[in-house]
Amino acid sequence: MRAPQHPANEAQRLAELHSLKILNTPPEERFDRLTRLARRLFNAPIALVSLVEANQQWFKSISGHYDASHTRRDISFCGHTILQDEVMVIENALNDSRFHDNPLVTGEPHIRFYAGCPLQGPGGVNVGTLCILGPEPREFSAEDRATLSDLAAMAEAELAAFQTATCDELTQITNRRGFMTLGQLVLNDCLLKQRPASLTFLDLDKFKQINDTLGHREGDRALMDFADAMKVCFRHSDLFARLGGDEFVVLFNGLRQPEADALLRDFERYLQQQTRSLNRRYALHFSSGIVEFEANKPQSLEQMLEGSDARMYAAKNEKKAPL
Repeated sequence: MRAPQHPANEAQRLAELHSLKILNTPPEERFDRLTRLARRLFNAPIALVSLVEANQQWFKSISGHYDASHTRRDISFCGHTILQDEVMVIENALNDSRFHDNPLVTGEPHIRFYAGCPLQGPGGVNVGTLCILGPEPREFSAEDRATLSDLAAMAEAELAAFQTATCDELTQITNRRGFMTLGQLVLNDCLLKQRPASLTFLDLDKFKQINDTLGHREGDRALMDFADAMKVCFRHSDLFARLGGDEFVVLFNGLRQPEADALLRDFERYLQQQTRSLNRRYALHFSSGIVEFEANKPQSLEQMLEGSDARMYAAKNEKKAPL
């Protein structure tokens, strides 16, 4: 086993890492959604956001079965990754002299495959990685490397505390900017793997009445309730966001329209149950419109949003039409 060397800028690197004030903080959805997406996109058992300290690596986010919150730096794969500026790939650790007898290879989690992209802090030095790993050897293409680099760029933005880049401040779910970036990555992967997807635009019904009769504070509470219900009802592989105002969107990864419709019906039931349990003075209802992604006739995310928006408004107008 070969322990990773310390970079020449180690003192600067550690100073920048500590200045982020992120070490040993609780898990956060803005990082967890990136590791969940990395697992889904690469079909990897484990994905991590790892920050490399002086003597250990600490995991800000863990997606998958990984029992440790940190490991020793001298046995870490990520300690090697931060020594370079490009993605590091180990297709079979047993064939690599640096890792073949590493405790993380010979014991749990029995790493064979590893791919990690270094994460830079605001000052431009490598402070950690976004990485995926698994117990089986595998190949990792140039396109895979590019996708991992794209996800790492978003993790870097979050490390720099630019939460507004991808996270809605009020509801703490993905915002429009984050959705457009992550959503296109999902569609690109669906196209590559010939996997279905469905997108639905959601618009709250009679939301203006809540604001007008109960005030904007209650309106904000209604939006937060709606987002909280989304966090409970939709799968980890689904991408959901607040686009603005009372408009939300869900991209169902791997589902065709009938399956997405079923999840929306479950969401509607949960939303009503939640409103009753919270003893709100209103009921939350929404209109929706689903469009399906077809890998043989692919549409851009923007085109799918336009189609879904049109179907949503048609559904909303039907509710307003006199019987």
